[in-house]
Amino acid sequence: MNTSTNTNTPDIKDRNFDDLADRFARKVYGGLKGDIRLAVIWRDLQALVPEITGSKKLRILDIGGGLGQIAVRLAALGHSVDYNDLSKEMLLKAQQLATEHGVADKMGWYHCAYQELQQQLLQESSQQLPQQKGQYDLVLCHALAEWLADPASLVPTLKTFVADKGHLSLTFYNRHSLVYRNLIRGNFRVLESDFEADANSLTPTQPLDPQAMIEKVNASGLKLLNSSGIRVFTDYVTTMRGGHTDSQSVIDKELEYSQLEPYKWLGRYIHLIAGNG
Repeated sequence: MNTSTNTNTPDIKDRNFDDLADRFARKVYGGLKGDIRLAVIWRDLQALVPEITGSKKLRILDIGGGLGQIAVRLAALGHSVDYNDLSKEMLLKAQQLATEHGVADKMGWYHCAYQELQQQLLQESSQQLPQQKGQYDLVLCHALAEWLADPASLVPTLKTFVADKGHLSLTFYNRHSLVYRNLIRGNFRVLESDFEADANSLTPTQPLDPQAMIEKVNASGLKLLNSSGIRVFTDYVTTMRGGHTDSQSVIDKELEYSQLEPYKWLGRYIHLIAGNG
């Protein structure tokens, strides 16, 4: 597989994590929050795409792949994985992780805006039909939509990468969670004005309504197969007590309630899996 990296990304308005990559690694995936996110996503993928842990080898694309934990895990299982991110710093961290697991030279690496990725893939397809390179059995896009200048255009673009009978795994920052957390903490003024995140914060700039995202998935022609909440209670805890002090117990309870109504819709993030065809 081609492992070249495109570094000619133009200046665009989507959030680039070059300046926050180290902080992101430490704050998001350096502890329990990241462990919960990975546990929910992996549980959902195994249930809806059982080939992931089987003998069949899948073609997988990770758009906005960040630190690369899931992409590397999938590559280590023998799947053909292409990784993409706008941030060069994130890509370098993902490549380092892939190297540690012995799969870096088996993965495709694409440093460009997701809007440019199709063209990058097609340029490499001179030895095959153009549509073959851009069609994947599984497309991952986790925690990207909320950082985009135009999140509405994301799902239709993702659909173009999903093969017939393929799947899309999509996570996004939940607006309901943001509202509820501010209600709990008494931050009423935040709710009385248009939300604006600090440019140097890890709080996403575009919290999204789950129903609106589900409608976009349906409108794209994909069929929604599953929905889960990620961190349905952990982020609301202000005083740790009892089971809160046992990380594995917290993960187990998060997994248990992540697909139960109404709790899943309070998840900090929402995970959707949709099928094509």
